[in-house]
Amino acid sequence: MKKKKIVFHSNHSKAFTGFGKNTKNVLRYLFKTGKYEIVEFANGLKWSDPSLNNMPWKTIGSLPDDPNLLQKLNQDPQLGRAAGYGAQMVDKIIAQEKPDLYIGSEDIWAFNGYTEQEWWNKTNCMIWTTLDSLPILPDAVNKASKIKNYYVWSSFAEKALNDMGHNHVKTLHGAIDCSTFYKLEEDQRLNLRSRYGITQNDFVIGFVFRNQLRKSVPNLLDGFKMFMDQNPKTNAKLLLHTHWAEGWDIPRFLNEKKINPSLILTTYFCESCGAYEVRNFTGQKQQCRSCGAKTLNTTNTKKGVSEKQLNEIYNLMDVYCHPFTSGGQEIPIQEAKLTELITLVTNYSCGEDSCNEQSGGIPLEWTEYREPGTQFIKASTSPFSIAKNLKKVYGMKPEKRIAQGKKSREYVIQEYSDQSIGQKLEKIIDDLPEVSWDFDLSFKPRDPNYNPPAIKDDNEWIKNLYKNILHKDVDENDSGHKHWIQRLNTDMNRNSVLQYFRSVAQKENNEHNKISIKDSLENNDNKKALFFCSGDFNIIFAATSLFESFKEKYPMTDLYFCCHPEFFSILNGNPYIKKCLPLADGMDDELSMIDNGFDYYFNINNSILKNISI
Repeated sequence: MKKKKIVFHSNHSKAFTGFGKNTKNVLRYLFKTGKYEIVEFANGLKWSDPSLNNMPWKTIGSLPDDPNLLQKLNQDPQLGRAAGYGAQMVDKIIAQEKPDLYIGSEDIWAFNGYTEQEWWNKTNCMIWTTLDSLPILPDAVNKASKIKNYYVWSSFAEKALNDMGHNHVKTLHGAIDCSTFYKLEEDQRLNLRSRYGITQNDFVIGFVFRNQLRKSVPNLLDGFKMFMDQNPKTNAKLLLHTHWAEGWDIPRFLNEKKINPSLILTTYFCESCGAYEVRNFTGQKQQCRSCGAKTLNTTNTKKGVSEKQLNEIYNLMDVYCHPFTSGGQEIPIQEAKLTELITLVTNYSCGEDSCNEQSGGIPLEWTEYREPGTQFIKASTSPFSIAKNLKKVYGMKPEKRIAQGKKSREYVIQEYSDQSIGQKLEKIIDDLPEVSWDFDLSFKPRDPNYNPPAIKDDNEWIKNLYKNILHKDVDENDSGHKHWIQRLNTDMNRNSVLQYFRSVAQKENNEHNKISIKDSLENNDNKKALFFCSGDFNIIFAATSLFESFKEKYPMTDLYFCCHPEFFSILNGNPYIKKCLPLADGMDDELSMIDNGFDYYFNINNSILKNISI
């Protein structure tokens, strides 16, 4: 029985990110079933990165190997970001691997243009994305009708898109490895607390987070202070597991809010020996008490604790509090629940899934504010609600706190575990139709010379342009179709729209006809020179008289001749030419040639050969 082939496109499965953890967990599950042929398309790594050869499944990087192309792309921030998400290489991996299913699991903007590609929906295509704020991103809404298998990480986003009429959008949470996080035995927990000077009577409130502005640190500090002021006899401490050298200036807040720094704990990690310490913040580059090196810094995404160590840190806590403005899933909430902590979570965005009654969590109230520019609704978590609910947990009878903690763990195992999510994904894959790769994904030359017939209806006229000029089938729900109808009704006439379509067709033809420099050259150590000639038969024939003297002056240089392909026959058998290359758009402009990387391959004495062009 033929295995279905899956191309899974996301952060690399070894990346310490939410998407990376999800990739690792779901691919490990699918791989163990033995039912699928898996190809991981790993963002942030080069196509042929040698580190990918040791993966259990086939893994290919999403960035081009060509350093010159990468340099060019990175000169434009928008192109550079798109390349980082795989835009340059996604067509190649689809054509090469011919998958039965493409799964893209990233932020929605990572897939710009994908629904317009030749292969989209010819094979099965699935987008599994995070959406965290209202109103839902226009990109996520506009793409919805073209994404047949559309999954989001939170029910918040599902409900919002369903309300807009996109009833096929469903929730599939990111997968959590539940074996890593669990509640330690009480004697182990007390020994850990003793190691870091935390007594049995201390009430430790924890927050695990990347120190980003969307994590509501000021609100948490205000709520903590209110709780302390209202309950002065509590031995409360706040454990902030984060990097203090980025984002919020926490020491400044403590001073401003008159919070005693001795009540604030944090996690230090030693880059030299891998040990960690939980203590008050005293700056970066502190001395490690395990190895003595001054390489002890607050934990961060580059150098931080292992998941085993993080599990111990959760076990130091008595309650977990996660105030934030919005988020895609906020994985630390699920990790805390797995250690049987009661979690206080802002009741907005993905937080709605983690603070309802069945989750064992407690909702934190919030007020709305708007993000400048995007006008997204964001949550400002109420410090009063934080203080009130900390008091609620503090005053709980031990048996109730234990029961609610167990409920929290069971909820995550049922709704978020790698087994649960893996089984759901397995069913999604198995229910998809078989794919027969009998369709042609090769580039179809555009027709910039097409003249449309006299079609009265603008909708049909626009569809006709797409079909016959750009060779794309669109309907009236397509965002491009809607755009051109709007332009026809406002500031453009049919002739200007037609001219634009023709210019796009010509540009796409030119882009496709560009030669791949690296693939066209012979792989040897010789220097290389390019002779460019855009002339006719007579000029090319005259140019051949220069070849012998050039070879005498540069005997160890391979000469490549570039002209219109119909004149290649003139040069067949010429002993001085290594190879003929087809003329490409822009070769008559030296700056354009440099910009496209020709100077990297064609040089003599480290300078471009400038004076043999005709």
